[in-house]
Amino acid sequence: MSTLSELLAEHTRLPGAAVDHLQLVVGEWQLLSDLSFADFLMWVPLEAATAEGVAEERFLCVAQARPQTAPTAHPEDMVSTVVAAPDHPQLRRAVVEERICREEDPRWHLGVPVRRETIPVRFGGKVVAVLSRDINLAVPRVPSPLEIAYLGSAADLCQMIADGTFPAPEPSPGAHTSPRVGDGLIRLDAAGTVVFASPNALSAYHRMGHAADLVGVALAPLTRSLVSDPFDATEVAQRMRTALDGNPSTRVEAEARGATVLFRALPLRPRGKAAGALVLVRDVTEVTRRDRALMSKDATIREIHHRVKNNLQTVAALLRLQSRRTNNTEARQVLAESVRRVTSIALVHETLSMSVDERVSLDDVVDQVIPMMSDVATAETRVVVRREGKFGVVQAELATPLVMVLTELVQNAFEHAYTPGQRGEVVVHAERSAKWLDVVITDDGRGLPQGFSLERTDRLGLQIVRTLVESELRGSLSLRRRQGTKGTEAVLRVPLQRRR
Repeated sequence: MSTLSELLAEHTRLPGAAVDHLQLVVGEWQLLSDLSFADFLMWVPLEAATAEGVAEERFLCVAQARPQTAPTAHPEDMVSTVVAAPDHPQLRRAVVEERICREEDPRWHLGVPVRRETIPVRFGGKVVAVLSRDINLAVPRVPSPLEIAYLGSAADLCQMIADGTFPAPEPSPGAHTSPRVGDGLIRLDAAGTVVFASPNALSAYHRMGHAADLVGVALAPLTRSLVSDPFDATEVAQRMRTALDGNPSTRVEAEARGATVLFRALPLRPRGKAAGALVLVRDVTEVTRRDRALMSKDATIREIHHRVKNNLQTVAALLRLQSRRTNNTEARQVLAESVRRVTSIALVHETLSMSVDERVSLDDVVDQVIPMMSDVATAETRVVVRREGKFGVVQAELATPLVMVLTELVQNAFEHAYTPGQRGEVVVHAERSAKWLDVVITDDGRGLPQGFSLERTDRLGLQIVRTLVESELRGSLSLRRRQGTKGTEAVLRVPLQRRR
């Protein structure tokens, strides 16, 4: 089955930032599904020509979530389903009117009555997708305080999606492992007082030492008084107050009387008006030991990356020492190139030693490599290097060859585009979409020589680049003269889809 990013890359022209926002929505929407007692489907608009040549708007389902609190309305897989806008007018209305649209009459789907609501997903002032909230009406529901609290919270969060204020622009670390609705939910009013607490939330607080009901209690001071560690107590209380002020918070773990509880607070601000906050809680006392064992393994992996980085830095230091002791200019240059390559790989392992998921923020690595390259260039030329755009986060298997390719291409510009003492500028421009990472390295130097061929070049650096691009990155590379001006462009395209 195709992933969300693959479907968006194949069927839309959404920029990378919009794709990232839709990924954040999908990362949070199990919460919405459970609170709504409904299925959630994500639709993106398509355009296609009919046989008569008339454009007909259609919608593609790119993601699906089923509730854990109610029967599903879609037992079948809806991802990759395409529907015509006239057959599902609510989808079109949500895009055009930019508001939540509700159907008055249910429709029948596979023998099940389903009521649909559509929620526009706003990003950057535009509607980039539509969520449909499909409710199975086959099972009658009796209104209860729990159901009323759940639906009210869901309505606020859905309105925030339509407003473009939920989810938060920055991904929340641990969002996928944070407490869920069924683990325990507490609704706070704008003053921080509990107006509803689910049975599981009450149980978690009972294990922490609070035997009474929570309704009517100021939650932040109460939680602070229960948590054993004073620093953790202050942290948890501050996260709750931060959510009431309209700022999302990450999950936090605290211990009280032998119980270990996870907390996560979410602000509720539909249409920009303060409506309180949601606090999700989960009693994780029984699974803490297993989590700590996994954390120990992760720490071991990071320690390995740290040691590899140290070993590579030792190798680079030995090569640097050797280059200082040789009188042969060519040998000194070869050793300096080896130092640069080993150092580039060491920087990737240094980043991995601080990562918990084998992913690398390439912008951080490139920003460390560029000053190193500039220092090398200063000795022979007066060329500066700068970065434009964002590389984003990539898998570790892509990071090392990609960084090596970038350093080789920049170094190639230093060596061959400029004469000693010449001023110039090398620009590393990155642009990312759901499917591709496009990098263009430009210089304003002398340009490519006549008859130059990347396939037939005997330069070691370019041979290394070709090998890495073709075998490791599975991408494409071309060198060409800049249009309308002097200099050279190195155009690199790398696929970001997972390897099969």
